[in-house]
Amino acid sequence: MPDVVILTDDPGWHGARLREAFESRGIASRFASLRDCRFDLHRPGRHVVIPGFEDRLPDGVFVRGVPGGTLEQVVLRLDVLHALKLLGVPVYNDGRAIERTVDKAMTSFVLANAGIPTPATWVTESERDAVAVVRAELAAGRPLIAKPLFGSQGVGLKRISAAADLPPITQFDGVYYLQRYVESGEAAWHDWRVFVIDGKAVAAMKREGKSWITNVSQGGICTPADLSEHEEMCALAQKACVALQMDYAGVDLIRGQDGNLQIIEVNGIPAWKGLQSVTRDSIAKMLVNDFVDRHLRRRALHSVA
Repeated sequence: MPDVVILTDDPGWHGARLREAFESRGIASRFASLRDCRFDLHRPGRHVVIPGFEDRLPDGVFVRGVPGGTLEQVVLRLDVLHALKLLGVPVYNDGRAIERTVDKAMTSFVLANAGIPTPATWVTESERDAVAVVRAELAAGRPLIAKPLFGSQGVGLKRISAAADLPPITQFDGVYYLQRYVESGEAAWHDWRVFVIDGKAVAAMKREGKSWITNVSQGGICTPADLSEHEEMCALAQKACVALQMDYAGVDLIRGQDGNLQIIEVNGIPAWKGLQSVTRDSIAKMLVNDFVDRHLRRRALHSVA
């Protein structure tokens, strides 16, 4: 029986759904944290040690969480994902895909470079440059949003409507990520989440917030979105995942007052509990089926050959 590891610090609801989906495919799964994975180049074998797999490597790795930490700790955790892929272990999403999306600057760069509509963005270590951007944008009547370069679930976002609103750079660990604010409708704030697996949109929802921050973890309300009625949105989300080379992702989009859609974030380790509440088909099963059919089964065939 194939055996996979689900990398997470907190299995919770998502871990339980994934384990059920793997079991339905006849695949055993166990949980482990990247905090507990290590290199051991002295011992013979593959040199990467994962709890529960001390004497062998798993047949596959499903990445459900990469813990934060110091630069050294995060680099080591990503190194483990890179090493596993080099050793022929399927990693879903792999380390490179996670690097592109956990870092908002790289996500924005890749999207813009691919010609995919995304809000104007500035990323700098210079407080002077950030102040100049803020003054120029506000003078043109365009508010901004300051975001942590590494962050999720709407935590740490700050709307900049006046020069005095810009927090000190120390609040953002020495890097300003400034993005032009897109108004979706004052007092009717909303955006969209499209879930993409293997380059195809499989589920979507509208998120309505009590404020301009619409994340479900911040109180956003989910309503289902019919994929067939949102072809432009789905096409943009799919293009973003191709550009970022993602196995799967949660893509956040917003339609401004001018009627144009823009991608505001791409999540390489997305939660889907809110989306599942308004989606009939099991998202966990769709993820596991894709992982098994495109990666585990292919690896097994190559091993037999």
